[in-house]
This record gives sequence, structure tokens and C-alpha cells, in this order.
Amino acid sequence: MLNRSRLALLAILGLSVNAAANAPAAQPQRTVLERHEQSGVPGKDIVIGTAFIPPGTALAFHTHPGDESGYVLKGPLILKIRGQQDRILVAGTSFFIARGTVHSLAAPSSGDAGMAVSTWIVDQGAELATPVP
Repeated sequence: MLNRSRLALLAILGLSVNAAANAPAAQPQRTVLERHEQSGVPGKDIVIGTAFIPPGTALAFHTHPGDESGYVLKGPLILKIRGQQDRILVAGTSFFIARGTVHSLAAPSSGDAGMAVSTWIVDQGAELATPVP
């Protein structure tokens, strides 16, 4: 027969497991670190930011109003470019995505979260990313 302390412990454990099951899954997160007007180039901004991709998630397909140059800080990540074969990016790998290219960045479901840092040279005043169905 269970005593009261064991029963209380089981109740707390049950509530904890239930709360964890109902917790929302982590989502990819893009963070803009800096945005500056590009000197000597009217109408252009330089943007520096990071993308954090939890395991089994992806940034939705999107485009940028300018070129992107990136570097993987933690991987692996999967670079998906429409019309091309997926590319596996490991820590230390760099990548380039031309203006208007439809792409996505994903992390495999097994393993740790991935992270990349990118620099974009984009049209001033434009949104950094435009979703693409």
C-alpha cells in the first residue's frame, strides 16, 4: 500500500509529465542583430542576423530582397533551394543565396538544434524575408 508521500510524489510526477506533453514545441527563430545603411550605395542596407533551428523544424520557404551570405555555427543544417538538391551544412560551412531565390533552412529531427549567422545586402525599407508557399 502506498503511503501519502509516495502518493504525493506520483501525483506531482503525473502532473509534470502531462505538462511536458502539452508544452508547445520549439520553433525556428530568426534574430536581426544589426541593420545599417550601406555606405556609398544608396538604397541598400546591410543586415546581420542569426537563425536558430530546433531539431525537426525548418524556416518556411521564403525569399530575400537581396543577397545572403551565411556561415553555420552549429549543425548539421539542411539548405533547401527550390529546383536544387538539398545541401547538408555542418559547422564551419558557408553558403550563398542570390536575391529572390526560394529557399528554406531545416534541422534534422535527430540531433541538436542548428544555428547560422547571415549577412544580407537588401533593398532599404524592404522586409527581410517574404514567405513563399
